[in-house]
Amino acid sequence: MADARPNFFDFDVTKMFADFRYRPFDVEAVWAAQRRNIEALSQANQLAVEGVQAVARRQIELTRETFEGFSALLRDLAQPASPEDRIAKNTEYAKQMLEKGVNHGREVVSIATKASTDAAAVLQRRATESLDEIRGLAAKTTS
Repeated sequence: MADARPNFFDFDVTKMFADFRYRPFDVEAVWAAQRRNIEALSQANQLAVEGVQAVARRQIELTRETFEGFSALLRDLAQPASPEDRIAKNTEYAKQMLEKGVNHGREVVSIATKASTDAAAVLQRRATESLDEIRGLAAKTTS
């Protein structure tokens, strides 16, 4: 007698997906888009690293200037002078250091802000381009 049950391995997958409409997308275009995304990320990282290096260089310069100013103050304090002159010099030095500190802080923040803005602009531009590319790929697959 023949077995009445159908054999599982006789199942035809092509019949199941015969009505399924799959429009393949352009794999090369997707790879190219991802390559451009990685290039943009690399460029943004490079800008960020350059910004950090610029901030570090400027902070080193500012620290050097501060120590030179402090050395000058110590030399002035070693000279004989009246208490009134010392108070005046110390007050003037404190005022100069406060002004320099604020200006140096602004300068360092400005350098860091510029670097961050440049890196963010690269990423923003690429994100916009990427969305346009996705829109174009979607339009190709629907037509």
